Formats: sequence, C-alpha cells, structure tokens
Amino acid sequence: MSRIKKIVMLTQQHKEIILATVPVLKENGVTLTKHFYTRMFTHHPELKNLFNMGNQNSGKQQTALAMAVLSYAENISNPGVLMPVIDMIGQKHTSLNIQPEQYNIVGTHLLASIKEVLQEAATDEILEAWSAAYNQLADIMIGHEQKIYDTKKEEKGNWLGWRSFIVKSKVEESSEITSFYLKPKDGQTIPEHKPGQYLSIKVFLPELNLEQIRQYSISSAPNGEYYRISVKRERGAHIQVEGMISNYLHDYIFEGSEVELSSPAGNFVLQENENKKVFISGGIGQTPLLSMLETLDLNEKVEHDVVWIHACRNKEVHAFADKIKHIESNHSKLSKYQFYDNVEETIADPSILQGHIDFTKIADWKFDKDAEYYVCGPRIFIEKMVDNLKTNQVKEEQIFFEEFGPKSL
Repeated sequence: MSRIKKIVMLTQQHKEIILATVPVLKENGVTLTKHFYTRMFTHHPELKNLFNMGNQNSGKQQTALAMAVLSYAENISNPGVLMPVIDMIGQKHTSLNIQPEQYNIVGTHLLASIKEVLQEAATDEILEAWSAAYNQLADIMIGHEQKIYDTKKEEKGNWLGWRSFIVKSKVEESSEITSFYLKPKDGQTIPEHKPGQYLSIKVFLPELNLEQIRQYSISSAPNGEYYRISVKRERGAHIQVEGMISNYLHDYIFEGSEVELSSPAGNFVLQENENKKVFISGGIGQTPLLSMLETLDLNEKVEHDVVWIHACRNKEVHAFADKIKHIESNHSKLSKYQFYDNVEETIADPSILQGHIDFTKIADWKFDKDAEYYVCGPRIFIEKMVDNLKTNQVKEEQIFFEEFGPKSL
C-alpha cells in the first residue's frame, strides 16, 4: 500500500525527526501547503475538477491542510488519537470518490514541496522521515476509506461514485433558502441516511470551465424515497467561487432537472440514545439539525426533552419556521427559542428574542450536563457556542458540531 516511489518504513528515529519539525511547520505550514497546491495543480490541472476552488482562492483549504499536517506531526507516535478526524476526512474523501492511486500524487508533490520550500533545511534525513510518515498516514486513510466503501457496497440501495437524480420539486423556504427534493433517476431504492449527513453534488461551472463539487446537508428525515437539500443563495455584486454552485442551483436547476450525487456521508450524526437533545443553529446551519429533529418527530418512542434554538437576521430569511411550529405542536417534549437581529420583529412577537443567541435571555434556562448539544453554523458562531457550553461545565464528549467547509476548529 505504499504511496510514493521510495518505500520507507516509519522508525522511532523517523518519529523523533518528525517531532523536531513541528516548530518549522508552525512557522511555515501555510506557505508549504500553498506551494503544494500550486505545484500539484500545475502538474495535474485535472484535479481542479475535484477540489473546491473557492476554498483554494480564499486560502481556507491551505490553512486546513497545514493544521492537519501539524496535528499529524504532533501525534506521530500515536496517530490513533486522530481517528475522529481521520473518519471525518475519510467520509469526505469517499463522498468525492477518492481512489488509492491519488494518494501517490499527493505524496509526490507534498515531499517535493517540503524540499522546495525549506530548501537547505530539508535534509535527506527529514525527507526520508516525512516519506515514511506520509506512507503511514496514506495507508491508514486508504484502509479506513476502503471500509467505508465496503459498507456502502453491502447496503441495499447504496452506490459508489456518482448517480443521477431528478429534482422532483423545488420549494422556496425563505427569501434566501430554497429546498430541492431529489429522487433517483433509475427509480431504484436509496439508502436511509443517518440524520446529520450530507450529499455531494457535482455541476459544471461555465465561469470556471470546471466541474465543481459541493456538499449540502440533507435537511429531511430518512425516508428511503428522496433526499432534500436546502441551499442558501449568496448575495452581493461580486460572488466568490464558494457561492457559485449555490447560486447555480437557484438559477439553473428546476423541477425535472438532472443532477449527479454521491451517496450520503459524514460523521456529524444524531446519537441513538435517550439523552436530552439540544439543537443550536445559526442561519443555514439548521439544515442537518432539521434532519435530526424531523427524525425525532417521526419516532413515537421519544421520551426525552428536545430543545430547538435558532438564530438568523429576521423573519424574511427565516426558513422552516412553520415546519418547526408544526413539530412543536405535535411534540410535547419540544421547546423552541428563536433569536432575530431585527429589533422591531422581536417587539411584534414576544416569542422571538433579540440579538445573537444568549442563554441568559431564555427564561429559566439551565445547562443540563447530561444532555447532548448539537451545534451548526458559521465558524465564529460555533466557537462562541462551544466555548459557552464548556464554560458552563458541559463535557466535551456531550458536544457535537459541524463546520461547513474546510475544518479549522
């Protein structure tokens, strides 16, 4: 399972050398990963169809990779502690249909980049150590991803690679968010996703002359018939690449349109137990949590309390408000709280709270240390919510969060 031309087994001496390079990675990590991506795309421009060029342009992907390389170096003697991250990346890779031979491409250009960026500091000993370290990581990733692929093969209705779906309906949920109901073109069965998972969708963007792939959370409960994704339109005079696919779906995908999807993936999922659930979302971050909430609503056995806390700018952009009210009316265990930025609307409706999510504004609020907290939204929103929960003695293992885009948290 070697990934690069020279096969080198990782030794204790190699591990010590890798650990010694940690300060260098902290100082030069992003410079290294920027060089790496530029080099790889120069030699393999076809990979631009696979990578999110919006995240490339913004620098998010380079930063995320630098953090991942640093984390691997710091834990080189015990990579098992990184398994949650390895699973998260493996889920993403399988949604993109990454194959083992592509690790060889990455390894070749990563090692070349180390040599070209660090120059004289990249001694033969350092290059050999990183060659061995990369082979170890590649083998771990390939092995883990193969298990995911094998599981998909065995599941009825599941598939590998890309499958054609038809947009059966397109529904405006707010002034910004539209839902797409997707059914398989072949009319065959589909697997029931785990609440919280996402789909990858592939479209051709004429502006870039590239295929681009994006992930969208499934916003419906598992049903075996269709998937629903709910997509936010990006506004502004100059839309960045990140928003091009979202706007393309809004403008050019209609009922009857055909789209290419990979099968459900992701490890931000609803835990199957009887613990109290607290869902905390900002803006479009409510989509995976809505799938979880709809699943609980359909389960007549739910006996535990459920709390829904959502924040957005105003009523105009607030999606699924009526749906949440309907679930609340049929679920005696559900309590919901809505925060709006708009002051006038909070005055008009006393059930709406003003400003960003502030637990002190919720009457009789108590942090339940035995509850599970699911958080999704922009990075800054997640940071604030998670810090707030930890400050109030909620254990880390009781907090689950999903950051859209390259992981920086």
